[in-house]
Amino acid sequence: MRIRVLLVAAATLLPLTACSASSDDADASAARPRADGFPYTVTNCGVKTTYKAPPERAVPMNQHATEILLELGLKDSIAGTAYLDDKVLPRYQKAYASRPVLAKEYPSYEKLLAANPDFVYGGYSTAFAAGEGRSREALAKSGINSRLNIEGCAKKPVTMDDLYREVRETGATFGVRDRAEKWVRSAEAELARAAKKNRGGKAPSVFVYDSGDKTAFTAGGKGIGNDIIKRAGGRNVMADLDKSFGDASWETVVDRSPDVVLIYDYGATTVAQKKKRLLDDPALKDVPAIKNKRFAVLPLSDVVLGVRAPKAVEKLAEQLR
Repeated sequence: MRIRVLLVAAATLLPLTACSASSDDADASAARPRADGFPYTVTNCGVKTTYKAPPERAVPMNQHATEILLELGLKDSIAGTAYLDDKVLPRYQKAYASRPVLAKEYPSYEKLLAANPDFVYGGYSTAFAAGEGRSREALAKSGINSRLNIEGCAKKPVTMDDLYREVRETGATFGVRDRAEKWVRSAEAELARAAKKNRGGKAPSVFVYDSGDKTAFTAGGKGIGNDIIKRAGGRNVMADLDKSFGDASWETVVDRSPDVVLIYDYGATTVAQKKKRLLDDPALKDVPAIKNKRFAVLPLSDVVLGVRAPKAVEKLAEQLR
């Protein structure tokens, strides 16, 4: 249910406007040695920001934002983290454990300010909930720059090209363009290998089950999850849903007769409990995926716009074969 809550809360956000650092922040930046690639100007989700130097006290507010910074070797630039959906990858565990955790979910505005950040990185737009005082405008007034993962403001379907842009722009913001480019090249190679393996054969139809009882909360055609399914050799039966995540009726699930149910694993409801809910529903008994008990599973952090997405393609492809 967590994604549903995050998306509902996102609808309360106020419009964002362009912002820049305060004069005090500019004075502090001017005192630092100039880094290569700066000043750097980027427009992110409607907010144009010029960085005179890399952020030194970043707070990533969602797991996939945290993991992007850790993948780019920026542990020492993280002042604190917040809001895990599942376990961080083993290769990040030591670095993650060395950073303060500000809150189990989102920190209050006061607690966020207490970490003295110069940059806040939101994975979901709810990281910047205006009703909780954390809008990007409010942060800018406090001299704090910000970035929203571009899946959180996408106007068109998100693909791996958007992931490359996310990593490149984040790398440029922190002055580590070479690390970002190295990661992108590695991801492109990984996806090319997966494409060769997944070539040919009929694409099984896939229904994503995130959560839900009265309706099915599922993955639509706008998020990176849809691109992952396609690259893995499948076909998302809810691709015509013009959202990253949204509700679909169970009647629609039955009508579209998926071959496989892909369960997103996170939160308090276990995979076993989600399977049981689907298998025990008499309305679904003739759906091929349910009749054949054909399930695939991916952690939620694999299917949002973060550094896990390329590997998720092969992980899912292995389950669809």
